[in-house]
Amino acid sequence: MSRFGYNLKQSFVQMGRNKGMYFTSILAITAMMLILGLFFVAFVNVNLFTKEIEKDYNVINIYIKDGTKIEATQEVGKKLEAVDGVEKVEFVTKEDALVKLKERWGDNAYLLDNLPKNPLPDSYSVHVKNKDAANRLAETANGIAEVEDVVYYRETIEKLAEISHFMEMASIIAMAFLVIVSIIIVANTIKLTVFNRETEIGIMKYLGATDSFVRAPFMWGGIIVGIVSALMATGLTYLIYSRVVAIVGTDVTRIMSVSIVPPEQLTTILLASFICLGVIIGAIGSTISIRRFLDK
Repeated sequence: MSRFGYNLKQSFVQMGRNKGMYFTSILAITAMMLILGLFFVAFVNVNLFTKEIEKDYNVINIYIKDGTKIEATQEVGKKLEAVDGVEKVEFVTKEDALVKLKERWGDNAYLLDNLPKNPLPDSYSVHVKNKDAANRLAETANGIAEVEDVVYYRETIEKLAEISHFMEMASIIAMAFLVIVSIIIVANTIKLTVFNRETEIGIMKYLGATDSFVRAPFMWGGIIVGIVSALMATGLTYLIYSRVVAIVGTDVTRIMSVSIVPPEQLTTILLASFICLGVIIGAIGSTISIRRFLDK
């Protein structure tokens, strides 16, 4: 513990002597982690939205024209059941549809209470086996005179999947690039600190100090830079994301019936990830810089 305390104390001493360089490093790494954090929250929400819609991937909603007689509506159901690949056809009255909509809106359901009349039509919720069956059903439904509209999420899901995949790849590439840059920044900062203490380190080596003893304070200095950057980046990401959620989160939930991931939930994951990343960046960057000096 005394060895650890000495190394930690020496780390803060050298950070105090070179506070300008360390402060600049912290700001630079914080900015890079902030970019990663924003990429992460955007990717998580797009991915969640895609999965929510995928639940309805094999379900096609067939809306019946208002005023259609019950016999004609039943005939539409029979035609839908006859399509190859249809697994189940469920009739949904406009009253049931309104109840389900209120359930999906949750706390915002009160906004539907003052409607002069129910604007939703009767409909059929049709479950199909695969995409081909969905295409056949959509084509058949569009050819029925009593059908007002056919809602099929295939194209939306495919586009969202492409966006999600793009964001995932962009995040990986951005993370790799920013991590490399961050390691270089830490390495250069530690290198300058080593140069400033070159005489002192030379005396320590002359008196028999081991490489690990000389290296430890610098490594802890790099780790501290990484941890402080992680804390700052997490805090900034939380503030920005919380503000965005406060402005548009309720509207998105009400209009799209899809929840946004709570800031608190993402912050916990970000904090743990950023601290691990910060420690790795600091340790690798400091090791690279001090190793070059000790190998001389």
